[in-house]
Amino acid sequence: MARLQGRLATTRGGYVDVANGTIKRIVRDRGFGFIRDDGGQEWFFHRSAVTAGAFEELNEGQRVSFDEEPSAKGPRAGNIRSEA
Repeated sequence: MARLQGRLATTRGGYVDVANGTIKRIVRDRGFGFIRDDGGQEWFFHRSAVTAGAFEELNEGQRVSFDEEPSAKGPRAGNIRSEA
């Protein structure tokens, strides 16, 4: 499981787990990538999940924070923000 940075309150009254990690791989032409969290787990992300800045500004090896989102296909990162 990801090493959590904390919990954020949502507008719907719930909470979202926030994790930290590093961009492992980006497939720019297909619009997705993978993040390895500080605990070693990999998370898929889609370009639409990048909320602070643009997908094109992300680079492999860059530190990011992200929200854990449930997905039928496995762990998925959402609300991705650069830590720099």
